Amino acid sequence: MTRTTAPEPTMITIDATDRTLGRVASEAAHALLGKRSVRYTPHLALPVTVVIEHAGKLRLPQKRTRGTVYKRYTGYPGGQRTATMAEVLEKKGVAEVVRKTVDGMIPRNRLRAPRMKHLIVNA
Repeated sequence: MTRTTAPEPTMITIDATDRTLGRVASEAAHALLGKRSVRYTPHLALPVTVVIEHAGKLRLPQKRTRGTVYKRYTGYPGGQRTATMAEVLEKKGVAEVVRKTVDGMIPRNRLRAPRMKHLIVNA
């Protein structure tokens, strides 16, 4: 009988200086899914912590900040709310934009919330 041990927690640091939002978010989502680990298992959330450093130095063109629109629905009639990336940057900062972008790249299943808890964004 073989015994399996729990994988050790790993930390992956991504430097976002002078890189585009999509490339940084894609790399972070890939790591959060556990695909950079030898012990990748699709039905488990591996203990991988992803730290994104220098998120404030991301390359965000004005065309993208004005053109990207985030939508949400309150559940009530007429309750669809929209906000541009520029508004989200002003109200909540670049960390929230990075978090939303990575969140959109994680599959929508029961492992999404545990995986997103392991994302740390430092501006």
